[in-house]
Amino acid sequence: MNKIAKTNIEADEWQSLKAYTDARIALGKTGVSIPMAESLAFKLAHAHAKDAVYSTLDQGPLISMLKEIHQPVLSLNSQAANRDIYLQRPDLGRKLADDSVRKLQQINPVPADLCIILADGLSASAINENAWPVVNLLLEAAKKMNYTISAISLVEQARVAIADEIGHLLKAKLSIIFIGERPGLSSFDSMGAYITFDPLPGLTDERRNCISNIRQKGLSAALAVDKIMYLVNEAFRLQITGVMLKDHDGNQKTEIEMDPRAKSIDE
Repeated sequence: MNKIAKTNIEADEWQSLKAYTDARIALGKTGVSIPMAESLAFKLAHAHAKDAVYSTLDQGPLISMLKEIHQPVLSLNSQAANRDIYLQRPDLGRKLADDSVRKLQQINPVPADLCIILADGLSASAINENAWPVVNLLLEAAKKMNYTISAISLVEQARVAIADEIGHLLKAKLSIIFIGERPGLSSFDSMGAYITFDPLPGLTDERRNCISNIRQKGLSAALAVDKIMYLVNEAFRLQITGVMLKDHDGNQKTEIEMDPRAKSIDE
């Protein structure tokens, strides 16, 4: 009778740290290689990340849910005509298409405190899976604070800076854009939120505050909204966002400082 030898997978001393991160650590090893299961898991994660980059914004359910709570919605596009152009020309993803500009101009919006934008970014899957619970809680929290809210914009082929043009055209004092972040091998569905006071075309990243890793296995919807509302309240109190507005992780303190190391980041 033939005996099948069992694969000898050596334990990894970092195993206990896996409880604190989804990063690819403590994979173990078989000889000089990683175990077959981990090799296959890597390929699956890579496939998920690639699929996320080419995923599309599922606007139907978002529009339906927003209309149920009587929140007006606008569907917009950037100047990137398709996904390939979007990936090759980041600059076009930062600007609204001409027909979207005309749409915003024609509605003659009433000035509002906040405008909320949902954009596909580099992972529309992140918006499809995570946007609704966050936006729903955010709308409730903002209305309790008596902030006025403009129509919510759903934007395809968009980069972060497109929120500056949208916020300006909607005559909003502050813009919040939720956007799919660049997918990694442990988080292809991560959503980011960027907050900008007094949005204007041409602003750069030092004028924004960012909250990252909003997803079921990351920053929860409730905690994300708490952080966003803290920054929104401080932004209106101090009339600024960006490097001069600090989030002190619940200490409820904000410092105003000029950082000579701050540089513009091309999104």
